[in-house]
Amino acid sequence: MPSLGAITFLVHDYDEAIAFFTGALRFDLVEDSPQGEGKRWVTVTPRGGAGGTKLLLARAADDAQRAHVGKQGGGRVFLFLETDDFAADHAHMLAHGVHFREPPRHEPYGTVAVFDDIYGNGWDLIQPKR
Repeated sequence: MPSLGAITFLVHDYDEAIAFFTGALRFDLVEDSPQGEGKRWVTVTPRGGAGGTKLLLARAADDAQRAHVGKQGGGRVFLFLETDDFAADHAHMLAHGVHFREPPRHEPYGTVAVFDDIYGNGWDLIQPKR
């Protein structure tokens, strides 16, 4: 059965992106391998998600790519980070400077709040009802 292995996520700088994802979002760094000419193969995944979809942190290589950093969702929420402990993850993210666009809200599908990553892409932090 096919699966989605990775999603390219444009960044300005590998190290600042790694610091944000592993610090503020507590992702695991799966791989950071040099590819020559300053390029690196950097993948991260939500903690404990080694077998799931990864984000490939790709440094923007030219002006056209740099123009899309922070705008990958075209202004809409771009990615959905699911949690089984909304309160703890929300508090951790706030303590690490993550900007939330709204306070947490309770919806029929779960508890959710929209936040921005370091580049301005919108994400949902969501604890789905099970």
